[in-house]
Amino acid sequence: MNEEEREPLDLLNELYSLGYWMTGSLKKTNELVLRTYRSIQSDTPEIEVFRIFREVYYEHADRINSTSKPTHCNYPDEELLESLRQQETDKKLTVLLSEICGMNHRAISIIIGKPLNTIRTWLSSGRKSIAEGLLVIVSCCQTIMLA
Repeated sequence: MNEEEREPLDLLNELYSLGYWMTGSLKKTNELVLRTYRSIQSDTPEIEVFRIFREVYYEHADRINSTSKPTHCNYPDEELLESLRQQETDKKLTVLLSEICGMNHRAISIIIGKPLNTIRTWLSSGRKSIAEGLLVIVSCCQTIMLA
């Protein structure tokens, strides 16, 4: 990274923002950030802090998913569904790391553990998806205002 390396404490606000965008819950965000900071040292590099945050997020999501699934059912495509869910989550995290944290593609690639071209593709499609969602929201607001 060209910028001066930030210490873990400098990343607190960004981790809270990421956590809230990922979970939609202040309680879950607090738990994610707390678990992340329990797993790092004061000299942990910035990229490693975000990588650990991602791992903690998936551990948390796995715990929730394992308690919410019926134990008597065995879904034949369960692994495929989990893989797709994780890919969509990583796409969302990719866009958030770029937009909220201002990270470059290479740093995001290291954090997510995917090739640089995959990150570029995810950023492009993720930004388009967000833009399309915003257009729908604006259209709905205009319709309500005109009514």
